[in-house]
Amino acid sequence: MTTRHDLLRQWVASVLGKDAFTLEPASSDASFRRYWRVRQGDNTLIIMDAPPAQEDCGRFVDLARRLRAIGLHTPEVHAQDLANGFLALSDLGDRLYLAELDAARADRLYADALAALAIIQARGPQEGLPRYDAPFLGRELEIFRDWFLGRHLGLTLNAAEAAGWDRAGEALIASALEQPQVCVHRDYHSRNLMITEPAGPGILDFQDAVVGPVTYDLVSLLRDCYIQWPAARVTGWALGYRQLAIDSGVLPAVDAARFLRWFDLMGVQRHLKACGIFARLHHRDGKPNYLNDIPRTLGYVREVATRYPELGDLERLLAERIAPALAGGGV
Repeated sequence: MTTRHDLLRQWVASVLGKDAFTLEPASSDASFRRYWRVRQGDNTLIIMDAPPAQEDCGRFVDLARRLRAIGLHTPEVHAQDLANGFLALSDLGDRLYLAELDAARADRLYADALAALAIIQARGPQEGLPRYDAPFLGRELEIFRDWFLGRHLGLTLNAAEAAGWDRAGEALIASALEQPQVCVHRDYHSRNLMITEPAGPGILDFQDAVVGPVTYDLVSLLRDCYIQWPAARVTGWALGYRQLAIDSGVLPAVDAARFLRWFDLMGVQRHLKACGIFARLHHRDGKPNYLNDIPRTLGYVREVATRYPELGDLERLLAERIAPALAGGGV
């Protein structure tokens, strides 16, 4: 039987019209997708290998087109085989934000990323996208409970803790739903943004876009699971974006305190989910490296939970059950 890699090479040859090319790994992904760089002389393409049983290339193709149409820098789709899950994409290079962000360049790079985010939120597609509604947000929170608390730390919540968990979740979901709802990239962070020429970030991994809270992508970017900045600097960037969003018509003139509350609580929902996903990637998918990002990600949750009374139940759970389990070698 032809292996998937053989099938991919055959398809690339058919796209290029010849067999003379090299195929090398470009990057892996937290999902089932893999990426390859094809070299033919001085020309390169990126090949996405997304097994159709697990991934939907059609969403990537559709959203790449719709985002490019509003002036964003997403990969151009040169060829596609949706039945087998293969795409040939323009090559945006290999300069990830994560590798080049430092204290000196952060303001400029984040300014570019925030300008692109304003376009996504002001003009991005919404038709046909799933909605980040209460059941959706709740299912994401349960990833933390099932995979991080249960599978990774071996914790089972007692009745009082479970009730407290539910109350905290209700507060997080209510905050998310009271925000203006916009096009949400859903993974807008330093591993999915590229430094490209001309200026403006190359944007990757947008196929899971939804319609959801205005602060979701903002907190993904500024309280990144993979790189951390001083709290005062993050607040400054967040409030700068608030004004940009007001000027762009994305936000009504909400006051700074309300906006920062949205930002903080949205981050808690996202970071709880992320910790659960990192645990799942380890236990289910054999990708242990993501465990290294749990302390930073959970640290965001702990810091915010201490400042909001409505998250008191969550703060106690973190202090009384989760922190001791982690100290005992859970991560």
